[in-house]
Amino acid sequence: MKKIVVVGCAGFIGSHLCEELLEKGFYVIGVDNFDDFYPKTIKDNNLAAFTQHKNFEFHELDITQASKLKTLPQFDLIVNLAAKAGVRPSIQTPNDYIKSNIQGNQNILDLLVNRSVKKYVFASSSSIYGNTSEIPFREDNPCNEPISPYAYSKKTGEMMNYAYHKLYDISILNLRFFTVFGPRQRPDLAIHKFVKLIKNDTPIEMYGDGSSARDYTFVADTVDGIIKSINYIFEQDTTFDHFNLGNHYPVTLKKMIDTIYSTLNKTPNIVQKPHQKGEVDITFADITKAQNKLGYNPETSFENGIKKFIDWYEKTN
Repeated sequence: MKKIVVVGCAGFIGSHLCEELLEKGFYVIGVDNFDDFYPKTIKDNNLAAFTQHKNFEFHELDITQASKLKTLPQFDLIVNLAAKAGVRPSIQTPNDYIKSNIQGNQNILDLLVNRSVKKYVFASSSSIYGNTSEIPFREDNPCNEPISPYAYSKKTGEMMNYAYHKLYDISILNLRFFTVFGPRQRPDLAIHKFVKLIKNDTPIEMYGDGSSARDYTFVADTVDGIIKSINYIFEQDTTFDHFNLGNHYPVTLKKMIDTIYSTLNKTPNIVQKPHQKGEVDITFADITKAQNKLGYNPETSFENGIKKFIDWYEKTN
């Protein structure tokens, strides 16, 4: 039985991933530090779905503390989903992102070397593409123009990973996520915030003219891509690669808002605000490479994903 460390196991994507890994017969070593970016009770609820599973064990620790990481039992692969998240907050407190996303990744890479483990899956982000002129985004884009500290912290992580791949022959996959949404989505993210406000008949704020677009990807599809990546990396002797895990279907901010209002059968009540710094104009994943190499194939449409999120929200609030 393969032992997988999932760092960030109590978070939105991490908790869904743990459930699927356990379902598929892996042993999961969960790691989380319960960062106070949002309430711990939310993460406790995420963990409740699987924390009693016989093939799951939990370790509360911070990846920025290398000595604590050394206490983990032996494992076969690490999936690193832990990060300070959010573009706008990263502009306010960039040092927090350097510590968590860069120093934390360094500590994980050193742990892999010390344990002689050669398999690592790293959660990167579509934010690293910046406002590129090449649409859709392809993995061979140099990604040299990030426009937020969050974006450059993820780009730095990918570069660090390549150095350790070359130095220590570690197989590493950088998975570039594209605006993941669905049940358990973080409360600070737009879809979650908008659903809460609209259900309470509170006006919502739309930044810009509504033409900015995101390649929204349903969480089950992202998790399927991660698991396919884990299977792929175990099949390789040595590999280093980047994969877009998107939906190949950008949705404008205006359409996203209209879809939520329509699904909730509410009348739009929108306050327009200026465009926010650090936010890219569009994300749009070319997923050809992930389809060909991983067998990745997202199945959930944006509209169906919104319905599933709202169903979950209404059951849990």
